[in-house]
Amino acid sequence: MKTWIVASVAVLGLFMGALAQDPLGQSSETVAKPKKKTPDPSDPSTDSTPDPNAKIPSKLGAKAKDEATPDVSFKADLSVVNVDVAVLDNKGNPIPKIPRGNFRILEDNVPQTVTQYSIGQAPMTVALVIEFSARYQQYWSAGWRDTLYASYGFVQTLRPDDYLAVIAYDLRTDILCDFTNDHGKIQEALSRLRIPGFSESNMFDALADTADRMQKIEGRKAILLITSGIDTFSKLTYDKARKSLQESGVPVYSIGILQLARTMAESRGTLRGAQEMDFLQGDNELRTFAKETGGQAFFPRFPAEMPGAFAAINQALRNQYQLGYSPTNQAKDGKFRKITVQLVNPATNEPLRVTDDKGKPIKYQIVAKAGYTAPRSVE
Repeated sequence: MKTWIVASVAVLGLFMGALAQDPLGQSSETVAKPKKKTPDPSDPSTDSTPDPNAKIPSKLGAKAKDEATPDVSFKADLSVVNVDVAVLDNKGNPIPKIPRGNFRILEDNVPQTVTQYSIGQAPMTVALVIEFSARYQQYWSAGWRDTLYASYGFVQTLRPDDYLAVIAYDLRTDILCDFTNDHGKIQEALSRLRIPGFSESNMFDALADTADRMQKIEGRKAILLITSGIDTFSKLTYDKARKSLQESGVPVYSIGILQLARTMAESRGTLRGAQEMDFLQGDNELRTFAKETGGQAFFPRFPAEMPGAFAAINQALRNQYQLGYSPTNQAKDGKFRKITVQLVNPATNEPLRVTDDKGKPIKYQIVAKAGYTAPRSVE
């Protein structure tokens, strides 16, 4: 308990240090509309220090697609389908050292030949997508504290060779920090989460846009979504957002905030009717996004549960099996292809029996994306 208290204070100190100035005096500085400075170059007294709140040019931006090579590598080989697979026991821990021959991949129920196989620890490329709106993240509210605690807490789990982008959304999506392994830039981006701007929360648009821009990134990649699960004004519908995420092949991990606040409101009878249904629907949407993309959804009620969620995300992303196959169906028809990953005993063709050190069977879960969309001939 003492260790957890010390860790909690350390993490809280990180983001509270970034808020040392009176936020009420910074009400014009929001994620939605960063404060801009236009110095006069003819004025010798002009401060040349870059404005930390200025909009950051991003390699994720649509105008940057044809610019210089970004920090992360990309690929465009459509003849091989890559599938990242995590095999977890009933406690969420990865099961290592499963041989290549025990994996079976079905595409639309047709067996495929696994041509690529690798395991081991690997660096991550993660887009940290954060809901930061005036609806649930008012200054010093429960949602504000949950959001900052989860954001700063996850950053502390990164390794030097991990890449992270920080993206905040309310009515619109803002890239606060492009993919980088510079922790100074990451902390600077998080420090801009001060006073929220708009009350809208466009989760579907933010998720789909981020996943679309990440789909060609190589290696262990994922989106970590910190959100209430509520979408208020997105251009995309829920079904269109699901389809977009399925096509991107980027796993979505989510941390649902406001769990304790909701439980307390339910006990007092102040959370009821349409609002309660909205939250329940949001939770189900987060679970669906995770299941269909090969990610996981977490709903911690207390800060002490956060490190467990971060550890599970790290284990799932770092300790994966990277499989690849050339699909037997080479038709470029733009249709969705369902992927099923199984563990089998090749001698009997029956489901693989996994045991612990004492020979007891282990119940396991296979986490992988639900499928992909085939390219069209015009592509």
